[in-house]
Amino acid sequence: MLNVTYSTPAVLKLGFGELRSMRYLYSILVLGGFVIVVTSNVAIIAAVLLNRGLQESMYIFICMLCLNGLYGSLAFFPSLFINLLCETQTISYTGCLIQAFCLNTYTGCEFTILTIMALDRYICICYPLRYIAIMSLPTVLRLIIAAWLTAILPFTVHYILTLRLPLCDSTIVKIYCDNWSVVRLSCIDTSWNQISGLILTMGFLVVMPALIFFSYAMILWACTKSSKQIRTKALQTCVPHLITITNFIADRLFEVILHRITLNNIPYSLMIFISVYVYVVPPLLNPLIYGLKLKDIRVKIVQLICNQ
Repeated sequence: MLNVTYSTPAVLKLGFGELRSMRYLYSILVLGGFVIVVTSNVAIIAAVLLNRGLQESMYIFICMLCLNGLYGSLAFFPSLFINLLCETQTISYTGCLIQAFCLNTYTGCEFTILTIMALDRYICICYPLRYIAIMSLPTVLRLIIAAWLTAILPFTVHYILTLRLPLCDSTIVKIYCDNWSVVRLSCIDTSWNQISGLILTMGFLVVMPALIFFSYAMILWACTKSSKQIRTKALQTCVPHLITITNFIADRLFEVILHRITLNNIPYSLMIFISVYVYVVPPLLNPLIYGLKLKDIRVKIVQLICNQ
């Protein structure tokens, strides 16, 4: 019986493919997108933190959503921008694992924050007289901590399983690192990684969306028994959240499906679009949805800019 020694490569090659032919144009677009993401998300965060009138649970959760968007963007955009400008698109093994961990925890935190926001709207609309007592500041802080821990701790265990894997290949098909792309390069059995990934997928793509849509089903049921004015106000606060949730869940489902089918059957441009959508569009879309749709935030941002 032969003893085989596996050696994990120090540098991994990213799958930029056709993007290299127009890399300077794409680098300008990436830089512009990053500036817009940072500016818009920081504007909402500043508006919430600097105005006591916005320091309610709903606005604090929106602030956390924007903060998470910044976290994910910092893990995605700078690496992409640098690789577009370089002659060879590579990343160190350690850097790859760090980026993968950050992007996965960003996705997990997005789900947990959106779930808590749905719960917040449910309590506000269905139990308005008890809302302030239930969603007190200590409760909000505990929910925020729980949201981050719920995303970070499972993915930490998930990545410990990945660290034990030796790699036989050094080419990642995506333009960024994620856990599954690294696991696919392994030389040994990855059953435990697949089981762990399935549990995480079920938790974040089945359980949490179910809780979210159950909350909104109860909200709609409560609205049918309320006056037209209350229904209108409820829709004004819930519609932005539903747009954000639907947009995010749809992309994650497509991404999971993309992992389960043969990549050769998918056009390269479509694969790139689906894989980067969740790291580009939500951080851009969330500030626009909440900044433009919610009048209180919009007014405070204008006041903040005019006072400078």
